[in-house]
Order: sequence, then structure tokens, then C-alpha cells
Amino acid sequence: MQLDLNFVRAQFPAFASPVLSSHAFFENAGGSYPCQQVVDRLTRFYTDRKVQPYGPYPGAQAGGAEMDEARTRLAAMMGVKREELSFGPSTSANTYVLAQAARKWLAHSGGAVVVTNQDHEANSGVWRRLADEGIEIREWQIDPDTGSLELPTLKALLADGMVKLLCFPHCSNVIAEINDVVAICAMAREAGARTVVDGVSYAPHGFPDIPALGCDVYLFSAYKTYGPHQGIMVLREAFGMELPGQAHFFNHGTLYKRHTPAGPDHAQIAACAGMADYIDAVAAKHGVAGDAAARNRGVHDLMRAQEGTVIQPLLDYLSARNDVRLLGPRDGAKRAPTVAVELNRPAEPVSEELGRNGIACWAGDFYAVRPLQALGIDLDKGVLRMSAVHYTGAEDVARLIAALERVL
Repeated sequence: MQLDLNFVRAQFPAFASPVLSSHAFFENAGGSYPCQQVVDRLTRFYTDRKVQPYGPYPGAQAGGAEMDEARTRLAAMMGVKREELSFGPSTSANTYVLAQAARKWLAHSGGAVVVTNQDHEANSGVWRRLADEGIEIREWQIDPDTGSLELPTLKALLADGMVKLLCFPHCSNVIAEINDVVAICAMAREAGARTVVDGVSYAPHGFPDIPALGCDVYLFSAYKTYGPHQGIMVLREAFGMELPGQAHFFNHGTLYKRHTPAGPDHAQIAACAGMADYIDAVAAKHGVAGDAAARNRGVHDLMRAQEGTVIQPLLDYLSARNDVRLLGPRDGAKRAPTVAVELNRPAEPVSEELGRNGIACWAGDFYAVRPLQALGIDLDKGVLRMSAVHYTGAEDVARLIAALERVL
């Protein structure tokens, strides 16, 4: 079954906006369009619920119920307990808090942390700074030609049994190769290590099945998964309760509060239930049945199939050019549809020229300084990045290729 693109795009008000619809949108990796369901819930909260939630009066009770609904439904879709899902200001903030908890945990248990140079800095710098506390940091380095993380290299890093924590991306925001999270987490478990997966660049292409992945922590950003600006952290109960609490001491007994020191953004958390509404709407339209986790898996597969097909012509076009370097796999099925290229000149003026040709994309380092350096890319030039999601159509990609033909 194919994704009904007309139905999907009708769920996003941006496509009817005279401002946003003027360009083919290829900056989804920086932040997706919000779906109508999220917009409606956010509007309703600010209109009818904007009081302290959970109080003994109707608006407060409704607001609290909608916040609980968001946590409950999203957790069910990803196959975890509602207490294992928490919200924070951003994934960068969530990762920072998690690293502070791990700092104390590692100080007591000892052991090393493995990081990669494929990550966005949010899942790299906070862990590397633990070296200042005397904690050993080991780097799982990418292949400088392909950008891939190789499993034999990881096996060697884990071999002595001293690694307690492995932090890595589901996929990179510039290389885009989908890492084998299941295999990596299995290797870590066998070596006695916990796993922290940065899913920010993968979750927009389908919410994960957490039990199937086998990770201890999974982080992503709702503003890239068709929702508001919130960081979402799935922290499995056993590890979450083992880590020292980072919030008010009287909240340490409640897992979803234990590692969220920032006060909750009531409206944005409540609006996150709109993402579950959207997944369910797509599932119903396409006859995907079952419980919440089954519906999510079905929609995930529809999204991935659509994206792989739509992005392949762009990958083929860029692969055939001898004046650009395409980062990551050339097969759309093996990567996220986030396409970065190294040019023979600075990339930002090219993105500006594409903007004048009806294409919305951007250029720079995208907080992926370490992987770009490892690949030998001049940071002053940066890379041109064009990113699609499941609502991107074949006509959008054709329009992009035509614009690239004029500009490159």
C-alpha cells in the first residue's frame, strides 16, 4: 500500500499558506511543518486551558488531562510505559541533564563512555566533557571515506568490559545512514553497557519501536516530528531509577519527573497529543489496525517506503555529478531522506540562490562539526543540505533537481 500523499498534505496547514507554499520545502531536518492536529490542540489549550493544570476546576482539569494524554498515547505508540516518557525544553537540554545524572552514576560505578564523531553535538559534547571529571571517554570513529560507523570497531572498544555507557545516533543529520541500532544495542548489552540513542534525525521518518531497538534511552525533538518545540526522552525504568535524580527531591519517585528539572511547558506538552492524533488519522486512512504500537509500526513503514522512493531520483542525480560529493549511502532505503553535499565552493550562497529559485533549504555545518571534520570537509564552505519527509512529493524533488541544474 502506498501513502496517500493528498490526504497527508491536507493535514498540514503550511501547504495552504501563501507564504510557506511558495517554495518546495527541503529544510525539514531543521524543523518540520506542524500538523493541523497539533495546531488545533495548541490553540485550544491557549484559548480554554491556559491555567495551572490539575487544579480542582474544569479548565485546569482538562489541561492536566490533555498533558497526561500526550504522554500516555505517545508512550503506547513506542511500546513503553507512560512513566518512561518525559518532556523537556529541547533534546539538547534533555541530553545535558542526562549527562549530569550519568556523571554521578559513573563516579560511583566507574567505567568508560563511548561516544562517536558521527553525532550532532548535542549527543557528543555533553558526554565528552565528563572527561573533566576523570571519566574515560572512548571515541567510535567513522570511516573517513564513507562516514559509516563500523561494528568491528565498536567491538574492539567494548572488548575489555570497562564501558558502561554507549552514546550514538540512530542516524546522522548530515551523513543520514541508518545505523543498525538493534545490533549495536545487543553488542553493548553483552558487554554490560547501557545505550543512549539520539533519534532526532530518525524519528521524523517514523516513531521508533523502543522494545525492538533494545536501547536504554531514546531522545528526539517534537518540532521535527510535526509537533511543537519540545524534547522527548524515553528512559527505560530500570536505568532511569538507577541514575541519580536531577529534579526536585520530592519528585524522584516519579520517573517522568525524576530527570526533568525544568518546569513543564503545559501547552506544548498537551499539544504533543496532536502527533498521536495524526499517526492515528494516517493509520485509519490506510487501513492500519491493531493497538497503538501496531498502528505506529504500520505508519512508520508507510512513511519510510514513501521517502525512499521519492528521494531516490535526487540521490541518483547527485551521484552522477562529478562536481559535488554526496554524503552517505546512495540507496534511499538505507538512509534518511536528508541529503547533504560538499560543493566546490561555499555552500551558503548556493542555498540562497536556490531560495530565489523556489527551493527552501539551507547550508552550514548543522552542529555536525565533528563528522564534517572527520570527512575532511572545509567548515568555512560547509555543506548544502536538502531534507525531505513523508509529505514531500515527487514533484517537489523534480523541482529541486531542476533548480540544482540551474544553480550548480
